[in-house]
Amino acid sequence: MKTKTIYYCNECGYESAKWLGKCPACNSWNSFSEEITSAGNSKGASKTHTSLRKNTPTKLSDVSLAKEERILSGIDELDRVLGGGIVKGSLVLVGGDPGIGKSTLLLQLVKSLDSATKVFYVSGEESEKQLKMRADRLCINSDELMVLAETDMASILTYANELAPDVLIIDSVQTMYNPEITSAPGSVSQVRDVTLSLMKLAKDTGTAVFVVGHVTKDGAIAGPKVLEHMVDCVLYFEGERHQSFRLLRAVKNRFGSTNEIGVFDMTGDGLKEVKNPSLMLLEGRPDNAAGSSVVCTLEGTRPVLAEIQALVSPTGFGMPRRMATGMDYNRVNLLIAVLEKRVGLNLQNQDSYVNIVGGFRLDEPAVDLGVIVAIASSFKNISVDKGLAVIGEVGLTGELRAVNQLEKRLSEIKKLGFTSCIIPYANSRGLDKIDGLTVYTAKNVTEALGYIF
Repeated sequence: MKTKTIYYCNECGYESAKWLGKCPACNSWNSFSEEITSAGNSKGASKTHTSLRKNTPTKLSDVSLAKEERILSGIDELDRVLGGGIVKGSLVLVGGDPGIGKSTLLLQLVKSLDSATKVFYVSGEESEKQLKMRADRLCINSDELMVLAETDMASILTYANELAPDVLIIDSVQTMYNPEITSAPGSVSQVRDVTLSLMKLAKDTGTAVFVVGHVTKDGAIAGPKVLEHMVDCVLYFEGERHQSFRLLRAVKNRFGSTNEIGVFDMTGDGLKEVKNPSLMLLEGRPDNAAGSSVVCTLEGTRPVLAEIQALVSPTGFGMPRRMATGMDYNRVNLLIAVLEKRVGLNLQNQDSYVNIVGGFRLDEPAVDLGVIVAIASSFKNISVDKGLAVIGEVGLTGELRAVNQLEKRLSEIKKLGFTSCIIPYANSRGLDKIDGLTVYTAKNVTEALGYIF
């Protein structure tokens, strides 16, 4: 069989007959890798993803949604991230660091699904005995669970068509290969072909397919970016290896919001759902400690309270050091500049460290005032009242700008036992009074800090 060499872009899948330093499609540098394919199969096309049925054009108005198209997983946190359940015929990619709990989550999915739901679990990294050992540890004993240790996609698709499962789990996509393609498993050609095969299976049969994907050292899904473009949903399982809490976050979802998160606790018996992340994030908060503040952020539709800690100390170098964990570094520098210019705090000779407790990451502008309060508290060495929470976006002139869904945030603050809260003045119009919660309004940072110090 004649072979030829083709170069693929790892970022977008663009192919070229020769190596290029810069991809002409996505403008990425040094992203081309070499693949050897058969002469008549240069694009990596194979017979494994041939359509099982022929589709015909249909009027959109004639498409019926009367039948329920979602399957409840039984894991509320997973259903929340997916947008209300597992969509039949969807292709979901689950990525995360090694050992973070991806396979554990999918095995527990088997346990929590309805007993009538047929599941086919295919592992390219573990044998059937290893899967059985892990299932016994998680107390999983389902008669509707079929397992297979295989990496040949042709065999996997054959068994999938015979079994006709409701849910198919592939662990992982980088280990699967099509024997008709000469490149190694995990290469651009193989990953693209395997994903296309699974996509055709999902759309033609209505099977919900979960695919585990490895990640690179930078935390991105390994393989070409075209992999993420082909699937319906991309989930990232995040967390610190030295902490038990895990976050499930959607970065792409065709059937729901990408702002929702699911919170889990890794225990010896597997993953446990965390129904109230605010309690988890505020657990162990110190009393009368300077440099600590509490903010309320929104993750999708869920209000979450988080603790922001700051440490300000005189620098021993010519240039002060700045560090931010869990927040954008440039945003923290901007807020420090606002404190210097608008409030008059002399921070130009102070090292400043900002940390979001619990390994959480906050990207919403509504937490700006919390960072301001934590830094000012540490600089003045004055503690913030433990019953006070703050909300507000800070502008470059030091003004406090309005935030959305304030009533929902205040209800969460009241529910967790806080007695007072500082909010932007622009949010005060039409705000209903909440019994047991004192609400202070401020037009700018100076007024907000005046309530505290």
